[in-house]
Amino acid sequence: MRTIGFFLFTILFLPTLALAQAPAPEQTAPSRVNVFAGYSFYSTALSSQGRASTYGWEGSGEVRLYRWVGIVGDIDTHYGQQGFPICQTFPTTGYGCSTFTADIIERNFLVGPRVSFTTGAFRPFAEVLVGGAHVNAGVFAGTDNSWAAAIGGGADYTITRRFGWRLQADYVRTQFFGNTQNNVRASTGLVVRF
Repeated sequence: MRTIGFFLFTILFLPTLALAQAPAPEQTAPSRVNVFAGYSFYSTALSSQGRASTYGWEGSGEVRLYRWVGIVGDIDTHYGQQGFPICQTFPTTGYGCSTFTADIIERNFLVGPRVSFTTGAFRPFAEVLVGGAHVNAGVFAGTDNSWAAAIGGGADYTITRRFGWRLQADYVRTQFFGNTQNNVRASTGLVVRF
């Protein structure tokens, strides 16, 4: 747990200190296209056995249609473990349940509008995305597909005219294995503007 905490501190805090040393960027018109790639944390609950903390990556691309509005394509993959119950009836002892832990991989494929504006070196944004999701929970739980929807936002900090650093968080809703999941995704990483 200390290793994860140190890793998150390094990923989130140290780049902020480095960015504070950079000179203020020039005020220019927003770029038409930007691409983001970075580290992502995802909290999900695929079963009744509690929430699973998964880790992975997120990537997105945005094309601006107007100064304030763009269309975003977003893909992420997260890896972790989730407990699943197994209940069965035994001839001599009756009904019983146990829990097994499965390695899980969840992928979300989302698209939708993003609204943003630029103020100084920051570009705050809000987005609403819809699409599909796929989960693989191993041989016992199997795989499943679901519609997915996300709402969230974040901000880009301009490092140079072409590069920035992004922090963002989204609420992601899925429905795997007949249950609804209310997921939280937090991501950080590099933005490249074209």
